[in-house]
Amino acid sequence: MIRRKEFDKDLEELRSLLQQMGEHVKDALEGAINALQNLDTTLAQEVVEADLQLNAMEDKIMEIGSRLIITQQPVAKDLRRIIVAFKISSDLERMGDLAIDVAKATMRLQGQQLIKPLVDIPRMAEIVTIMIDEAIQSYLDENTDLAYKMAQDDDQVDQLYGAMINELYSYMVTKPDTVSQAMLLTLVGRYIERIGDHATNIGESVVYLVTGSRPDLNE
Repeated sequence: MIRRKEFDKDLEELRSLLQQMGEHVKDALEGAINALQNLDTTLAQEVVEADLQLNAMEDKIMEIGSRLIITQQPVAKDLRRIIVAFKISSDLERMGDLAIDVAKATMRLQGQQLIKPLVDIPRMAEIVTIMIDEAIQSYLDENTDLAYKMAQDDDQVDQLYGAMINELYSYMVTKPDTVSQAMLLTLVGRYIERIGDHATNIGESVVYLVTGSRPDLNE
């Protein structure tokens, strides 16, 4: 009984750390987008520097989960809970890296003006932020319906990304002097689109946790 209480306590710590990682990723993405919209390189640098906190949380999750596997030898769903915690923390860490890539793009634009008002990029980021919330909540509640909903949200992000690419390509054709910045903005859109993909990965991990089988939410 004592061992089970200790096991449950450690599992709860994993859940708490993953929730904190999700909040950190949302803050990083919001900061990176604000920095881009205002070409605020100081804010962009703050986003980059805060990444160490996210890495520390991922390391803690790996430490706790590895200890549980070695000392408790969990099976069935208990083992899946630990495996899923590893996978989700990896996805969240990568999402944080992509938010940093957005911030670094802003730093590369220092001294420039935006070639156009940003519309699709902030909208993509808004949807992706919702997806991060959905991803973490689906994990905490073991809610497969919410996990599957993320695939629909991801479709919206993909559509916005496609529209943005077409618009920026038109800029590059008609205004050759915008090519460098337009290419950088397409990369930013790609970074955000990839964050959405990682959120969808978390949804797949939740379905695996609940059912024991891993689906493809993009089918």
